[in-house]
Parts: sequence; C-alpha cells; structure tokens
Amino acid sequence: MSYMKSLKCRECGKEYPKEALHVCELCFGPLEVNYEYDKIKEVLTRNIIEKRPTNMWRYKELLPLDNDPSVGGQVGFTPLVRAHNLAKALGVKELYVKNDAVNFPTLSFKDRVVSVAISRARELGFKIVACASTGNLANSVAANAAACGMETYVFIPYDLEQTKIMGTLIYGATVVGIKGTYDEVNRLCSEIAGKYGWAFVNINIRPYYAEGSKTFGYEIAEQLGWKLPKHIIVPMAGGSLITKISKAFKEFQKLGFVKETPTRIYGAQAAGCSPIVNAVKEGTELIRPVRPNTIAKSLAIGNPADGYYSAKVIRESGGWAENVTDEEIISAMKLLAETEGIFAETAGGVTLGVTKKLIEQGRIPKDESIVVSVTGNGLKTQEALYGKLNEVTVINSKLSEFDDLVKANGKQYALKG
Repeated sequence: MSYMKSLKCRECGKEYPKEALHVCELCFGPLEVNYEYDKIKEVLTRNIIEKRPTNMWRYKELLPLDNDPSVGGQVGFTPLVRAHNLAKALGVKELYVKNDAVNFPTLSFKDRVVSVAISRARELGFKIVACASTGNLANSVAANAAACGMETYVFIPYDLEQTKIMGTLIYGATVVGIKGTYDEVNRLCSEIAGKYGWAFVNINIRPYYAEGSKTFGYEIAEQLGWKLPKHIIVPMAGGSLITKISKAFKEFQKLGFVKETPTRIYGAQAAGCSPIVNAVKEGTELIRPVRPNTIAKSLAIGNPADGYYSAKVIRESGGWAENVTDEEIISAMKLLAETEGIFAETAGGVTLGVTKKLIEQGRIPKDESIVVSVTGNGLKTQEALYGKLNEVTVINSKLSEFDDLVKANGKQYALKG
C-alpha cells in the first residue's frame, strides 16, 4: 500500500497529482512528495523495520512508490563504521563513517535515488530513462536500467574521469558527452525532457528520485541504536542529499522512532566549486553560481538546484559549511584509507577534509558523536591520485636485495632462528 498523498510545492504549498511533475505552475517552486504520516504511524514500528531484509526498502512506507520496487531490491543498508583509528588521528571521542562506497550495484549513494526513480518511472509508464550526471548518477542509471531492460540515455560533461565513463558504457547505455559544465548539460537535458518526454530521473522524476536519499539518514539512526548523531557532515553538489538527511531525521522523530534531539548538519564542498558554502559564510540566501574548477568532479555543480534549501537546513540545524582545496582532498582520502581501510572517491576526501577543518576550528566538539558521510568509491576517481602516492619499490628476486631494502627503510625485525 502506498502512503504517498500528493506532490506539494515547497514554497506555496499547492498540491499536485502524483505524476511526472517537478515545478509548481504558480510560483515555480520545486515539488516534493507529501505523505500521510498519521497512517504510516499506524502500520510501521521499529520492530517491524528490524525484522525486514537489510536493504533500503525496509523503510518502504516512507518511499514514493505505489507498489514494490521493480529495480534495486538489494540497494542500501551499507555499513556505519565506528572509526576508532580515524577518531584518534583527529583527536575526537566518537566518530563514524557511513560508507556508501560499498553500495550495490555501482558503489555510490546514487543507487538509492536511482532505484526509487526508475521504479517510479516504470509505474508511470515510461519506457526510456535518462539523466544529467557528473559521474556516479550515470553509472547507477545505466546499471539499474539495464537490470530492468529499459533503454537509457546518459548525458555527461565530456571530460569526466575515464573510470566513470567506462563504468557507464559497460551497461550498454547511450552516453552523450557535452562540451561544457554540468550546469550546461543539465539545461540541455531540461530541453530534451520537454521535447521527447523521457523519464529524466533528476528532472521530471526528481521529486521521487530525491526521496531515495532519505534512506541514508534512516540507516544512520537505526545503526546508532535508534538515536541521532550530534553532528553529521555531508558532501554537497546539487544540495539535495543534505536536505533529505534532515528530512529523514525529522520523519523518524515525527513517527516516534527516535527522541527529538537536535543534530547539527554541516555541508562540505571543494574550494573550486563552493557556491553553497559561500552563501552560508556570507549569511545570504542568494546562491551565486560559479564555474567549477576542482578534482572533485562528482561535486562540480556550479548552480546547485537545492542550494537555497541546503543552506537553510545548515543554518536551522546550527551547523556550518566549509570547503577544502584539492591538496586537502587528496590528504583526507589518504588519511581515511590509511586509518580505516576505506578508499573513498574525491567527494569523500572533501567530506573528511571539511570534518578535520571544522574540528580544528572548534565548530565540532571533540567529545560528541560525529558521522562522516562517504558517498562514493575511490576506484572511480583514481586519476586524482596519479603522482600523489609513493612509487612501487622494484627489486630483483633476491633475498639480499630485500635485506638492503629493509635496512634502507630503517626497519628492524626479529629474525627467525
């Protein structure tokens, strides 16, 4: 049974039918899904959730489908890692990493939003699915569409990381590289969606698509023992994820699953593309577009669709927003890998780099629970590390040469016998 009541404008509150709509015809505000929470409260409990399979659909009453999902049945419930080694390195008491770098099937949180979007698109009768993407979304749309036999068009900036391009082409999608930034790609896709009537997951299907991000927040609360963290740091590209994590926490409070305790939410961007961070720091509601210039290509959206709302979430929670340089991104990626064995993509380096900076600034206390959001796998952005890691040491197959290497490294080991 569906508990999706309608689509509702975030600005003026006008309600719309549950169709492929995303903009209010009166005030041009964005639409989002409106649920019947009173009815959900009657049928959903923590005990029921805990008995269900360990995937994102354990929260199905809070997701915008009329029926069971037709794709992505194994997505979600990724590890929440208690990061003791990283906590020690950062000088904090209680630190967790929510690790969507191992999400199924394409190793990013985008599998959450895409499984919802494509399932909903099929319910609405679409035969062709498409997207504008900075990489991870392209991978996920191509993979999940292939799994359910839908024709797929993916539009990307032509100069994305080659691993992400290959990770889309392998599924047989039609991939179109556009000479321009993501924002230019997105504008073109809006025109294509209007002319061809395809299901663009992050345009005309966006209200449904965005709801999938809530499961990232639901899982954190459940995995913490049905409580909310004091602090959570979230990477921002278009800005949707941070707003939906906030919505997830509020929904769990409304349903009585967690105590109504405040969580401070922090936004992370790369210095080469930080329009939301700039707005927060300047204390303005205006998001001034920028032209991206950063190795964190998955976050390189200069004119974020949900920028205003993400900045609002940050302010209302009492959090803050910060950015980091490309050098700081690489350093944070290495720190996470060396302390916790987690290989995050550049977006993860942004999130951890910002976390480190906020702790050093005293904005995040060292004795309260902190969750760092890792949303994609480092195998997708290996190009960013070229020339930044130690070289492979090459020797001949002689024990004497290895002995010399050990001595050169200044190591001393107890020898057998």
